[in-house]
Amino acid sequence: MTEQQPYRVVSRHPGFELRRYPAHVVAEMQIQASFTRAPIEAFRPLAAYIGGANRVRHPIGSSTPAMSASDGSEKIAMTVPVVQVEGEWPGAYLVQFVMPATFTAATLPEPVDARVRIREIPAQLAAAVRFSGRWTEQAFSQRATMLGRSVTAAGLQPTGAIRYARFDLPWKPWFLRRNEVVLPVVE
Repeated sequence: MTEQQPYRVVSRHPGFELRRYPAHVVAEMQIQASFTRAPIEAFRPLAAYIGGANRVRHPIGSSTPAMSASDGSEKIAMTVPVVQVEGEWPGAYLVQFVMPATFTAATLPEPVDARVRIREIPAQLAAAVRFSGRWTEQAFSQRATMLGRSVTAAGLQPTGAIRYARFDLPWKPWFLRRNEVVLPVVE
């Protein structure tokens, strides 16, 4: 069973759920590519990181790391969702793997690939809409537009970038895939 990023549903509104997400850590990579290509291009380096392309951090005063391979790397369990966020400039995206809840930014191994960055995301309140279907820019964009309108209609104020979340493996039939659009809102 794959660990899923935790959240608590605060309330339900027409068109979305209001959720509270705890602080969590992501391994992320910035990609200059189309909406569709970005997660494909980022997947291999991020998967390599959780697969052991990393260096275990040794706590001060510890002579041997716990649960690490003989080469000083550590395998990290895959979690869901895989998140995509619009970057700082057009055509740039951050693709993020949410790390297991047992890790902090200080306890995660260091990536070998300099393009992979570890970052803590603070706790936040966010509106989310779930849907099934293909991973197209149009499908996510339509839901993002509807979510933004629903959030505003509910009297909430968006803050931060929209996150596009994919929960399933690519070979799962498109009509069974779980996808979400998540929009942070002001507390």
